[in-house]
Amino acid sequence: MFWMNGRLATGLVEMSHDPSCLVDGGFWAVSTTFEGEFTAAKFDCVITSDFAFTPWERLQGGWRTTKNEEQYVSYVEDIQKLISQGWVYQVNACRQLSHEIDASRNLRGLFSQILRENPAPWASYLEIPGLNIASASPELFLSRHSDRVRTSPIKGTQLPGQTHFGAKDIAENVMIVDLMRNDLGAICENGSVYVPRLLASEPHPGLVHLVSDIEGDLRKGISWSEIISSLHPPGSISGAPKSSAISVIKDNEDKRGPYCGALGWVQGDACQLSVAIRVFFKDTELRFGTGAGITWASDSHSEWEETQLKARRLISIAGGELE
Repeated sequence: MFWMNGRLATGLVEMSHDPSCLVDGGFWAVSTTFEGEFTAAKFDCVITSDFAFTPWERLQGGWRTTKNEEQYVSYVEDIQKLISQGWVYQVNACRQLSHEIDASRNLRGLFSQILRENPAPWASYLEIPGLNIASASPELFLSRHSDRVRTSPIKGTQLPGQTHFGAKDIAENVMIVDLMRNDLGAICENGSVYVPRLLASEPHPGLVHLVSDIEGDLRKGISWSEIISSLHPPGSISGAPKSSAISVIKDNEDKRGPYCGALGWVQGDACQLSVAIRVFFKDTELRFGTGAGITWASDSHSEWEETQLKARRLISIAGGELE
């Protein structure tokens, strides 16, 4: 099954790892990994429906992290050295939390609690063979209506009540806007890419984000395969230049998997794809990723605290203790 913004899809009929499957006009739920693995699930029944409430038994015990505070601070400082050498300008540095969970347990109850306690604009749920994701994503990766596309990167996070974003957040957001203008430029008609909203302060559950919109008109005849390969991975969770940032991430992090990929749906010439942040997903354990954008102006300990801030609310919903 798949659910997003009141759209419930059931009746799984086909799965594919080839983006060319999307040309058939059917309704496909789509999940990609940060590393570029593509999974699509076609459903034959799509209705407007609330997500059916399922109770959730809270987790007990502590969450483990791939990087503790000392290790994460060192990672940030290593990125800043690379910035000083001109190798990269910005990198989204992430770590992943993990907790034991029974293999037979799905995440429907957890997603039910997320909708109640953290109703994010791109919250979505996917449960198919081999993949179970409960997402509280605040960020739009790509919307498409006919030939019109939009992406809305988030860069900048603060607590409600704080009135101004700092120079670091503003510079980071503008940097990623420029990156996404370039990415859309590769798939859109010349001269059609523009920025209708820049540096907007946007309230989200428990946080305020700095958000911008970039729009454009797709080139005639462009395929879904071309669109996905040109835009992936999302710029806001990789960095700039994207190729250099991805290289730094590969050298310093474990595989992110579905975290920091894309999650949503495609049907014909329409789509809603979120950036898969603030997501829980299952493999051998339950996992949750958190990160922060690192620039030359970053304070390494403040960036650690930002990863804690982004994780704290959702981990409190799932249960268990955040170290």
